[in-house]
Amino acid sequence: MLQIGSNLANDVFDYLRGAESKERLGPLRVTQAGLLTPKEVQMGMWITFALAALVGTYLFIVAGWLILLIGLTAILAAIAYTGPISDKGLGDIFVFLYFGVAAVVGTYYVQALTTTPAAWWMSIPIGLLIVNILVVNNLRDIDVDKAANKITLAVRMGVSITRKEYVLLLAISYLILPILAWMSIIPTWTLAVWLSLPFAWKVTKIVLNESGRPLNAALAGTGKIALIYSLLFFVGIVLAVFF
Repeated sequence: MLQIGSNLANDVFDYLRGAESKERLGPLRVTQAGLLTPKEVQMGMWITFALAALVGTYLFIVAGWLILLIGLTAILAAIAYTGPISDKGLGDIFVFLYFGVAAVVGTYYVQALTTTPAAWWMSIPIGLLIVNILVVNNLRDIDVDKAANKITLAVRMGVSITRKEYVLLLAISYLILPILAWMSIIPTWTLAVWLSLPFAWKVTKIVLNESGRPLNAALAGTGKIALIYSLLFFVGIVLAVFF
């Protein structure tokens, strides 16, 4: 729900500040397309955050103050993302913290009421893979954002370095696994994640060779990489229980 609320905030606030135009390269946005008014989208945003707060209240009762702290700061970060966070090129850091560390470690903590080294370590590759979704998004929009004076990290670094950032984050996500397995932090079976490498390379070639609207395919593909990576890691955990 926080993700939905963040998307709605991004939708309406980008529109209000003039960062959206008919030249938009990404998927349809309801405010820019005139399907909903800014007031309606803002209402949806607040309703979504309110529902997230209700769920967070339950999790707070179950798991304590740590979850409440994560939830409240996540809501504030989601609202601020479109403005000061993304404009200062800090979006990548906040996505890593909340979709990597907070998501993985927080989920583990809610269920176990404790954390483990494996939970902390595995929040790194998951976070980096989710950051790469933002990297592709900002790479695609680099010219549009520059024209709208939206200074994302991609705008600051330029096309070439942003592409290298994508490759670096992807490489770390895969190379960290054998190191953690060698350190006995995660089971060796979790190296099943490497079965997704051919697909990851296919998506990476799009990132390295395309620009503009064709990068929408890489955007969707990067999301699939994160999903497949996570599912294969889960399969590895299950196999380690039985073998």
